[in-house]
Amino acid sequence: MCGIVAYVGHRDAAPLVLKGLKRLEYRGYDSAGLALLDVENPADAGLKVYKKKGKVVDLEHELAGKDLHAKIGIGHTRWATHGAPNDVNAHPHFSHDRKLAIIHNGIIENYATIKENLIRKGYIFRSETDSEVLIQFIEDIRKETGSSLEEAVRQALLEVVGAYAIVIISEEDPTQLIAARKGSPLVIGVGENEFFFASDATPIIEYTKDVVYLNDLEIAVVRAGELKVINLDNTQTTPYIQKVEMELEAIEKGGFEHFMLKEIFEQPRSIADSMRGRVRADDGHLQLGGLRDYLDQLASSKRIVIVGCGTSWHAGLVAEYIFEELARIPVEVEYASEFRYRNPIIAERDVVIAISQSGETADTLAAIELAKSKGATIFGVCNVVGSSIARATHAGAYTHAGPEIGVASTKAFTAQVTVLTLMAIAAAQKKGTISETLFRQLLAELERIPALVDKVLQNAEKVKEIAYIFTYAKNFIYLGRGLNFPVALEGALKLKEISYIHAEGYPAAEMKHGPIALIDEDMPVVVIATKDSSYEKVVSNIQEVKARKGRVIAVVTEGDTQIREMVDFVIEIPKVHDILMPLVSVIPLQLLSYYIAVMRGRNVDQPRNLAKSVTVE
Repeated sequence: MCGIVAYVGHRDAAPLVLKGLKRLEYRGYDSAGLALLDVENPADAGLKVYKKKGKVVDLEHELAGKDLHAKIGIGHTRWATHGAPNDVNAHPHFSHDRKLAIIHNGIIENYATIKENLIRKGYIFRSETDSEVLIQFIEDIRKETGSSLEEAVRQALLEVVGAYAIVIISEEDPTQLIAARKGSPLVIGVGENEFFFASDATPIIEYTKDVVYLNDLEIAVVRAGELKVINLDNTQTTPYIQKVEMELEAIEKGGFEHFMLKEIFEQPRSIADSMRGRVRADDGHLQLGGLRDYLDQLASSKRIVIVGCGTSWHAGLVAEYIFEELARIPVEVEYASEFRYRNPIIAERDVVIAISQSGETADTLAAIELAKSKGATIFGVCNVVGSSIARATHAGAYTHAGPEIGVASTKAFTAQVTVLTLMAIAAAQKKGTISETLFRQLLAELERIPALVDKVLQNAEKVKEIAYIFTYAKNFIYLGRGLNFPVALEGALKLKEISYIHAEGYPAAEMKHGPIALIDEDMPVVVIATKDSSYEKVVSNIQEVKARKGRVIAVVTEGDTQIREMVDFVIEIPKVHDILMPLVSVIPLQLLSYYIAVMRGRNVDQPRNLAKSVTVE
């Protein structure tokens, strides 16, 4: 949600910033802009700001023919919150005297009060944004106190309420960029006499692998080739430089038409990567290094509360079944956005597991802080090393799925489910609630999962053929039982996210309690009907749908002839242990949503109104 890119150094800033903004397009946005400062051409001095509603390519068209020479620049992709998506509200925003410009991710909650005070002082606002209020507030403090820009930024941030990641450029010092963060991610790339700022590492890795992940309530000042980091209390800290593991190839399409399709097909590898070094079935080895010191606490917990949003919430639902089945620990799965706004009952012996692909989801971070304040132990499951959730939790495990650029999560889901399954198995073994035989069987089955997923992907053309038939549909129903119920929810979410078809997931037995009224010949029903303990019940549910002329697409276990004779279309998947079925049964649903969306002409990687990482409320 929104994207920041900034640069100061020896390279041309404009092409670098624009390329970086394109790498951040997956985050979701509706306008783009950049500010440049040309210090080598005095006749053309002054901050230049260019911004445009629409995509980065629209901004590039706006820039055609203009002199963009500069060694320092800031750029932004905006996802509208305060003010409509248009050229004026796009970032960067000028200060009143037009000597400063700011780019900002987040929301300044008390902007209205600050704005009223500034208007009384004679400040004029050009936009409807809270971001312009912040830069004018910084300018006002600087004028009234006579302080440096660095000090004015610090004082302003002590008074604002809300979340932010900001970068500020000043006409008066062409070697300086000032950045700060609270609740919104910001990473600094460190090169030789050059510095890069971005919302995540994807715009940076082409130029340097050395990065600093700015912490909450920290301000970074780059001036004359030096980096300084201070807290809001004006205490200087030593920035911790670490290596980024990400490779440039990981954020390119690699010959696929869309990132989403690439990421669907990457799942054999991403699932294997999420187990690498953690599972060795031959000698019964299972170890999660990030939980080593907390495994006893997990196994002995009286209750587990799982918090997440969207796809991560669905992964949590899968984990609920697995933890309760194997470790016999009661589990509650909460929407992070609801958890944080009520007064949940959390005890000190409770374990809270927070799930987030980006590790920056605002509601999940707030839920973590609430649970920590009540004494719970917090585990994180996220994909991005150095992310806010990874740093806010007591322990946890990275999914190691690699960058996920498509807005609709695919490989993130299966990697999360894999890691959560490992946590549940480890807790069960520690607690003694599963036999050694079952323990080793599950590890062996887990090692087979990448190959089984690859086998499903080899039948993608079959799913594509079915998708073509249902591009007309306006509604879909997805049904599943047990562990396949969360998969039904995830399949429905994928379809509505990228194709804009209304879709709902239900436990199959709940169909009789309302949804069956919707069934007719125009209602496609996707049923996950694999051979497990509830197979006969699902067969009955399919018969109920067919009796009302519903068109059924069934995901079945290989070799199933009973359901094949009953339904309209069949997608076969390999047999696997019930506990691990979601890792395989979700794959055809991802493919179905992808192909339907493509055939309907949708922007699969950047669906409307959605952002990859929801870093504001």
